[in-house]
Amino acid sequence: MLRGLWKLTWLETKIFLREPLGVIGTIGFPILLFVLLRRIGRGAPRAALPPLLAIDLPILAAVMVAVSAVVSLVAIIAIYREGGILKRLRATPLQPITILLAHVIVKLGFTALSLAALILVGARSFGPAGSVPVVSFAAALLFTTLCLLSIGFIIASVVPTARFAQPLATLIVYTMLGFSGLFVAVDRLPPAMQVVARVLPMSHAVSLLRGIWKGEGWLAHGADVAALTALFVVATFISSRVFRWE
Repeated sequence: MLRGLWKLTWLETKIFLREPLGVIGTIGFPILLFVLLRRIGRGAPRAALPPLLAIDLPILAAVMVAVSAVVSLVAIIAIYREGGILKRLRATPLQPITILLAHVIVKLGFTALSLAALILVGARSFGPAGSVPVVSFAAALLFTTLCLLSIGFIIASVVPTARFAQPLATLIVYTMLGFSGLFVAVDRLPPAMQVVARVLPMSHAVSLLRGIWKGEGWLAHGADVAALTALFVVATFISSRVFRWE
C-alpha cells in the first residue's frame, strides 16, 4: 500500500504542477493577497489600522491557504470523476483509501509549501525571530486544512459536474469565511448569527490559528480542536457514504 501511495502521490504532484492556474490559485493567490494587504497597511499607525490588517493578516493568509486547498481538491476530484479517471483508478489494484489519501497528502504538502513561502515573504510582519511558534502554527494549519478537506470530499461527491464544482466550493467556503471572526468578531454578530458562526468550522479554525500564533498552547484551544476533529470524523463518515467514483 505504501509503495502505491508514494507513486500515486508523486504522480498527482507532477500533474498538479503542470497546471499553472492550480499552482497560482493554491500558492500564489494567498501570497499575493498577503503582500497587497500588507502594503495597504504599511506606513499607517498600527492603532489606526483595522484588526484584520494590524493583527490578523497572517491568520487571514494562512486561512486562505487552507481554503485554496479545499477548492482545488473539489475541482480536481470533480474533473477526475467526469473524465472517467476515478473510475479507471478504482479498477486498479490500488485501494480506494490509497487513491483519496494521495490527494490529501498532495494538498497538505502544498499547504506546508505555501506557509513556508508566506513566512519568507512576510518575515517582517511576523515579528522578531523566535517570537512566533512557527512549528506549532504549521501543525495547526495542517490540522485545520486536513479537517476542512473532509468537507471538500462531501462537496465533490454531490456536485453534479466539474463545471460547477469550483464555483460551488468557492461559494461554500467563502461564506463560512465570512462567519469566521476575521472580519467581524463573533461576539459582535447578532445572536442568531453567533450560533451559526460557532457551528461552522471556520470560526474554530481561525480561533485555533489565532491562539497558536499568539503563543497560546493547544490545551487552551481544546474546544476548537474538538470541534474540528468532530467535523473531520462526521464529514469523513458522510463522504464514505455519498462519494461517487463515476
